[in-house]
Amino acid sequence: MELPIYHTLAEKKKQGKKSFAVLIDPDKVNTSVLDDLIHLSQEANVDYFLVGGSLVISNHLDECVQQIKKSCEIPVILFPGSPSQVSKYADALLYLSLISGRNPELLIGQHVVSAPFVKKSGLEIMPTGYIVVDGGAPTTVSYISNAAPVPSDKNEIAMCTAMAGEMLGMKLIYMDAGSGAKRPITETMIKAVAEHIEVPLIVGGGIIQPEKAYLNCKAGADVIVVGNAIEKDASLIKEMSDAVHSVAVVTG
Repeated sequence: MELPIYHTLAEKKKQGKKSFAVLIDPDKVNTSVLDDLIHLSQEANVDYFLVGGSLVISNHLDECVQQIKKSCEIPVILFPGSPSQVSKYADALLYLSLISGRNPELLIGQHVVSAPFVKKSGLEIMPTGYIVVDGGAPTTVSYISNAAPVPSDKNEIAMCTAMAGEMLGMKLIYMDAGSGAKRPITETMIKAVAEHIEVPLIVGGGIIQPEKAYLNCKAGADVIVVGNAIEKDASLIKEMSDAVHSVAVVTG
């Protein structure tokens, strides 16, 4: 089965190229807000849209994805908070397994329930080891998952968790401090993880300044995801994207 988005991510990692993704929560946008985000993202050369959230209590996930697909060529990747957050109109799905927690429902239980629907969706499925890191504030994902995050200063726990995820066959590792985190994941933790895995590393949560996005990439992140900060100030899209894309490609 062809996996065009994953192959692109893996190829970019080999080349040292960094990517920027705008996270859109369908609960927090209407048609006009989404139009603005799409326009700004096109102008800023955003690489991906991630669509989803921990809850998604509205029922317009499909409409949100369709609006993006009709308006631009930026790939849409689903970032689901539950098995119901699947839209056949997207390009790919992060099939998240919460490997930092000990809740069997989010390691495999919900995947068993969602598997037939996901299989039928026709989406590109990207198995993703999801690691929640303590961002200094209770997050929806920690509450919903009933799982403690990795302490922010325990680099070795994050590193070993990511290594285990990769060896279990995860194609991506996603480290997340959570929406609205008071403190983002440290560069030292990102570096520790990046140096011990070969699959692409996604980092998000609490990134509110372009400089932090840049430093995360320098530390080893391959994809930077920003959502909350952009909800508050959409003009950050250009600055964030420029910062991520300015990281020099390592050659040799």
